[in-house]
Amino acid sequence: MSNLILAIDQGTTSSRAMIFAPNGTVIAKAQQEFTQYYPANGWVEHDPEEIWQVTAKVCREALAQLENPEQVVGIGITNQRETVVVWDKKTGEAVYPAIVWQDRRTAEICQKLQQQGREEFINDKTGLLLDPYFSATKIAWILERTQNGRGRARRGDLAFGTIDSWLIWKLTGGEMHVTDATNAARTMLFNIHTQQWDKELLQLFNIPQAMLPQVLDCAANFGEAKAGLGRILPIAGVAGDQQAAVVGQACFAKGMVKSTYGTGCFALMNLGATAIKSRNRMLTTVAYRIGGKTTYALEGSIFIAGAAVQWLRDKLGIIRNAAETEGLARSLESNRGVYMVPAFTGLGAPYWDPDARGILYGLTRDTGKAEIARAALEAVCYQTRDLFEAMAEDAGHRPATLRVDGGMTVNEWLLQALADIVDVPVQRPAMIESSALGAARLAGLQLGLYRDLEDLASYWIADRSCQPQLSASERQRRVSGWQNAVKKCRVE
Repeated sequence: MSNLILAIDQGTTSSRAMIFAPNGTVIAKAQQEFTQYYPANGWVEHDPEEIWQVTAKVCREALAQLENPEQVVGIGITNQRETVVVWDKKTGEAVYPAIVWQDRRTAEICQKLQQQGREEFINDKTGLLLDPYFSATKIAWILERTQNGRGRARRGDLAFGTIDSWLIWKLTGGEMHVTDATNAARTMLFNIHTQQWDKELLQLFNIPQAMLPQVLDCAANFGEAKAGLGRILPIAGVAGDQQAAVVGQACFAKGMVKSTYGTGCFALMNLGATAIKSRNRMLTTVAYRIGGKTTYALEGSIFIAGAAVQWLRDKLGIIRNAAETEGLARSLESNRGVYMVPAFTGLGAPYWDPDARGILYGLTRDTGKAEIARAALEAVCYQTRDLFEAMAEDAGHRPATLRVDGGMTVNEWLLQALADIVDVPVQRPAMIESSALGAARLAGLQLGLYRDLEDLASYWIADRSCQPQLSASERQRRVSGWQNAVKKCRVE
C-alpha cells in the first residue's frame, strides 16, 4: 500500500531523512552532519548550498533503503527556525552564508531599537522579543552588505527564506517561494494576529516585501519536489522544528507542554485559539495553523542544551561521545556544588541576555570530568524549570506533565533529573524524533492518511515515565545554587 511519508528534518548541525509509516514506525533513515562556521565571536554561519546538497543526499539514501520507493506518497519538512538565507532568484545562489539562529551579530541593532522604545510595538504584533535570535535583523544585516541589496530585493530579484523556504525552492526547481505560518511567525516580520506580513514591521527593518515568501498552512500544497531526489513527490507539510514536535507529541489540548532537547532546548505550551501576552518574557507564537485555524503557544527557548555536551566532546575532549555523560552523572551522589551556565551565545528565555557568557562555577581541586559532565546535563534541567515556571505563571496554571523528545532524552539519568528539578512527571514517547514525526503527520494529514488531529493523537504512546523523587528542600537547595550561578555569568 502506498502510504509512506518522507520527512526531511533539517537541523542546526545535521540533515536527517526519515521515512514513516502512518503508525509512526520508521521504515528507513539517513543522516549527515554539515559544517559549522564561526567567523567571529558570537557569529554562527552555514553554507546554504551544503545544506541543500547534504539534505538531498540523505533523502536519496533513505529512499534507496526501500524495496519499493513508490510507496512514498509525499514529503513533510521541518527545519531549524530563524536561520536566514537570502538568494538570487535568477541564479538560485545565496548572496551570503546562512546566518544561524544562534548568531548574535545583530545585538547592537536590537539594543538601538530597544532604546528607541520599539520592543513593545514589535511584541504586540509578533509575540516575540527584540533579540538577534530572530530573522528580521539578520535579513537587514545581509541586505546592508549585499551590493544594491535593497534595490535588488525591491525589484524582486532577491528572495528571503528560512531553511524550509530555501529547501522548497531548491526541491521545486525555483517554482515555489513559500513558507508556513510557524516559520513566518519566527521572523519578527509576521503579525501573528492578522496572520500576514506586517507592513509597519517591514518599514521598521527596511525590508522589501517583494523578497518574502507566501505564507501557507502547515498542512498545504507546497509544490512538487522535482529536483535532487530522483523522483517527483508532493511537499504537503511544513513546520518549524519545535512546532512540528508539538504535532509529533500530539500536544493538541490547551495547556499541554512539550520540551525538545537537541542543540538547544525548547518548551511550548498549547494556548488554544487565543494568544496570551507573556508577563515573563516568554514568546507567544504560532503552534500550528491547519485548515485556516491558528493555534497559539507560549514558548521558552534555551540556546544551548545538547550543544554543551558537544562542547565537552569537541573542545574539552573529556568525553568521546554523548552517551558517556549518563555514566559519569550516575557516578556521583550529588553535583558537589558544580554548576555550568552554558551561555555560549548569550542566555535565552526568560533572561534574554545576549551579553551573558558561559561559566563553570563552584570548581575545586577535587572537580573532575564527572562533575563537569553532570553540570552540563543539570543545566538543561534548571533551564527547563526556569521556562516551566514562567509559562505556568503566564497561563495561570501548572501543567500536570511534561512531554519530552529529542536526542538527549535517550539519557535515562537526564529524564529522572528533569522530573526531580521541574517537579512534574516526565513522559518520553516511543518515537523521540518528534519533529520529523510531526512533519510526516502534517503531510499525511494533507494527503488524507489521517482524518483529523484526534486521529493523530490516538497514535501517541509513552515509552518511559519518570516521577519526581527529590525532596522539596533538596530541590530548592539545588535551584538556589543554579540561580546564584546565573547571576555570576551576567554582565551588569
